[in-house]
Amino acid sequence: MIKFILPAIFLVACATTPEPNPSPAPGVDELTKVGEKIDRSEQLAAAAITVAVEQADKPGVVKAEGKVALAYLVPATEPDIALARQRASTASPEAYSKQLVEAKQMQDKIESMWAKAEADAIKSKTDIQALKNRNSELLKEVDRVKQEASQSIWSLTGAALVIGGGLACAFASVRIGIPIIATGLLAGAVPFIIESEFFGWIVSGTLIAVASLAIYWFYDKVRDSVNSSNGNDKQP
Repeated sequence: MIKFILPAIFLVACATTPEPNPSPAPGVDELTKVGEKIDRSEQLAAAAITVAVEQADKPGVVKAEGKVALAYLVPATEPDIALARQRASTASPEAYSKQLVEAKQMQDKIESMWAKAEADAIKSKTDIQALKNRNSELLKEVDRVKQEASQSIWSLTGAALVIGGGLACAFASVRIGIPIIATGLLAGAVPFIIESEFFGWIVSGTLIAVASLAIYWFYDKVRDSVNSSNGNDKQP
């Protein structure tokens, strides 16, 4: 019995702790939305630049499309602007080729990092859900142990009362022992009564029975007192 009681005592705090409800940071859905917004902004900027290149013979169009592209991009830093101006002033094919290679490598790196971030977010969500499921299982196990411990305590209490009632019947009075035995039987049945669908009826019937026993006890007490008084009156 002790193996059921002790775990319930030590784990009762766990049973009353709310189940955690963490969420991935960032969430997969949020990460996807941000990625879509960034992609859309870059696509619009790329479209404007494409048109500007196609209309290179129309300075007004190039300037206007360039402004549109800049509106969809993050502001450039002064060192980056200085580097671009230097490249434009020399108009070196080698410099442009080198920059295109670096741009391609940077894009590949960004795509790789983004794919890893999405995969990590998905894995994080899966791991957290697994932890939540495990926590739910542990809480159910704690409830089961507490229920078994409660049943054991009621059973031990009922057995002790039945033994005490038997001893009272043997060495004191049946009137004392029988109620104790009945109480012990009732204590042993408490876990099954609580779980029963007829709990309300059982409680009502028990209260009626207890009230009836109390009335009978009071009636018996008064009758004994009256009989004792009449017996004293008849003595010479």
